[in-house]
Parts: sequence; structure tokens; C-alpha cells
Amino acid sequence: MPAKKDAIKFFLNCEGKTFVLDTYTHEYRNLMMLIYDKVYLENFGECKGTGRCGTCHILIVDYDGELLTREGNENTTFSKMPFVKSNSRLACQMMVDEKLNGLTIEVIHDNDSVY
Repeated sequence: MPAKKDAIKFFLNCEGKTFVLDTYTHEYRNLMMLIYDKVYLENFGECKGTGRCGTCHILIVDYDGELLTREGNENTTFSKMPFVKSNSRLACQMMVDEKLNGLTIEVIHDNDSVY
């Protein structure tokens, strides 16, 4: 059982609903897998975490820090997508750790196809 200090709680806005998600550090290999497992979303994470399809596009709400630093293929993938903002990230490129605690994250369904 994880230590209480490793507990993470954050909010996920998706399709007009808000979900409260509880997890702990490194329970999932990335944020995309956590969202996929706890809130099943149709066509979410189609490339299985390679950062190439853009189907796990999220916005990190009311935050301006290190979590907004894009990793891996994010900039290339975002260059092919509409509706990208400065607080856009791909959930597959984000680790599940204490930095998520207390955040609000919004899933963006601006893309119906893989890029």
C-alpha cells in the first residue's frame, strides 16, 4: 500500500462532467493510461503513448509551471493540430507524480482522426 504522502488527487473535466481522480505516484506509466483506465474515453490514446496521434490532448487549467514543458513528440504533433494553446499537453507524455496533485485537467476532443 502506498504511503499517504504519495497520494494524488486531481480533477478531470471531460464531455461536460468533472471526475475526481485519486491515484499515487507512478501507479500508471503516464497520465494517458490513468485516464484511459479510470474514465474510459472513446478514441483516446490511439497511438498507445508514442505522442504522435494527438488523441490524448489535454489542457492544464490555471497552472503555469514545469508541467507545461512539452516532451518528446509533443511539439511536432501539436504543429499538425487545431486548437492548441500554451497550456496544451499530450497526456501520454506526462508522468503520474505529485505535480498533478490538486490540478484541474480538461480533455480536448478537437480531433476526430489520428494525425
